[in-house]
Amino acid sequence: MSENKKSLKMVTCGRCATKNFIPSDLPAFETQPCNKCGGPVMITVKLRQYELRGVIASGGMGTVFRSFDVNLNREVAVKLMKPEMAADPLQVEAFKREARACAGLNHSNIIHIYGFDEDEGQKYLVMELADNGTFDGRIEDNGRVDELLVLDVGIKIASALDCANRHGLLHLDIKPGNILFNNDEPPEPKLVDFGLAQSAESARDPNAGLFGTPYYIAPERISLGTEDFRSDMYSLAGTLYHALIGQVPFEAPTVNDVALAHVEQPLRPPIESLPEIQEKTNEAIITAMAKNPDDRYQSYDQFIMELTAARSHLLIKKYGGG
Repeated sequence: MSENKKSLKMVTCGRCATKNFIPSDLPAFETQPCNKCGGPVMITVKLRQYELRGVIASGGMGTVFRSFDVNLNREVAVKLMKPEMAADPLQVEAFKREARACAGLNHSNIIHIYGFDEDEGQKYLVMELADNGTFDGRIEDNGRVDELLVLDVGIKIASALDCANRHGLLHLDIKPGNILFNNDEPPEPKLVDFGLAQSAESARDPNAGLFGTPYYIAPERISLGTEDFRSDMYSLAGTLYHALIGQVPFEAPTVNDVALAHVEQPLRPPIESLPEIQEKTNEAIITAMAKNPDDRYQSYDQFIMELTAARSHLLIKKYGGG
């Protein structure tokens, strides 16, 4: 019995705070499911002054760990680049681009980057911790998201994109999974993943291919091979559409068909699927998702103003007054 106790280590699940006993010789970065919530738990790994304590998320580029900075005594997130990606100079450049893009932006709804470094061949980003779920997760958990939260997220992320645009950056991959929430009360939405970000002034390389998520991609990026800040606005409105009614703007059998639907298929107004939403909310989303960029709002200020007006109408309807 004592031998078994020696071979186990107690770790706390970062997702539900349950204490778990896992083998003390578990290889670095290998995880086991939490006894309570099934989330990944692991033995703490030290990386410079950072203690990597648990997995938050894993994507194509790397894995994000809930971590602790022992020098500054604060929780952070560490995004560790996958080894196979770190061997590819183009992928490394994209990783660095994400760090530089975010580091140059100071906005409360854009994830803050604290550092980019390398240790024994492992490249990593250190950033603000926002581990209270994603906008995508809220859609999945509830089927759709409350209109007030949709409007709040829309206003704040539009402001974040405006900040990026004023610094000459387009995000180009706005989707529910790239909007995280922190542990403030109420939770604050944070825009992440500037890995596809590019200068608003630079012309796209015609041989570079088209990147982004087809469920929210602006039609001009497909039909004309062009994009500007209104393309990000379209994708944000498509994200709000999905959250509001629980369905993506266009469904089709294949990814190519979905992308073409943005170009060719008329948008079904969200109010047709959900008649109880505000007319102003409906109008703001369908205007921002106009096929022709010239028919959309011509500034984020305009979009934010309309979303704010919709929010005010909703609050009056809910709580009365005037």
